[in-house]
Amino acid sequence: MSEKILVHTQNLVRTFEFGETEVYALNGVDLDVYKGEFACVLGPSGAGKTTLLNMIGGIDYPTEGKVVVDGENISEYTKDQLNDYRRNTVGWVFQFFNIVASLRAWENVGLALEFQGIRDKNEIKSRSYDLLKEVGLEGKELRFPSQLSGGEQQRVAIARALVKKPKLIVADEPTGNLDYVTGQKIAELLKELNKKEGTTLIVVSHDISITQFADRVFHLQMGKIEKIEDNIDPNNIHLKKVRG
Repeated sequence: MSEKILVHTQNLVRTFEFGETEVYALNGVDLDVYKGEFACVLGPSGAGKTTLLNMIGGIDYPTEGKVVVDGENISEYTKDQLNDYRRNTVGWVFQFFNIVASLRAWENVGLALEFQGIRDKNEIKSRSYDLLKEVGLEGKELRFPSQLSGGEQQRVAIARALVKKPKLIVADEPTGNLDYVTGQKIAELLKELNKKEGTTLIVVSHDISITQFADRVFHLQMGKIEKIEDNIDPNNIHLKKVRG
């Protein structure tokens, strides 16, 4: 496998049992995502998008096949190894933000560092403030989620994913709970951070408008990749270097 590839799935299958019926959420997905790439997995509800992201993000195990991230077959990891993988290698961004209502913005971001075992409160606060500034929330570090708009809460979630400097960020419908204008701003922010930081980004969505920000779009239908669209921007320097 090429060193330029960060995420590789091979014949990925995930089935679920409903009574005596076996349902295929994924049915033989082969996928390669390059280091530094913004990849979008597009498909309707029920296509298997979240299931695929759960495999790559280390939340679930495949029924068959494998997921390789940075040369490591995470499909063979123990639960403890997967916990370490989620803690240190991958950052998650969810549709419904998943931030803690009783914590201020900077404290929500700092949780990711605490989970990594960092105990220096000054370091946690400093790094959290830096990331909140980077996502456009300077001056709102002390606000609780109830004092932030939906778009601002999603920015907190993005800062939380970035603060631990992961190799990979996976985002599950990150614009799905936002109005169109706010969703576009969040997608633009993800693209800006992808280009600036060089962090590999995989976004799953049913919203076709987000594809304009992606380097490649994987169309998922009925648990299979039906086609791949290449939107590589010739000015995307870090991706050009990765692809040689």
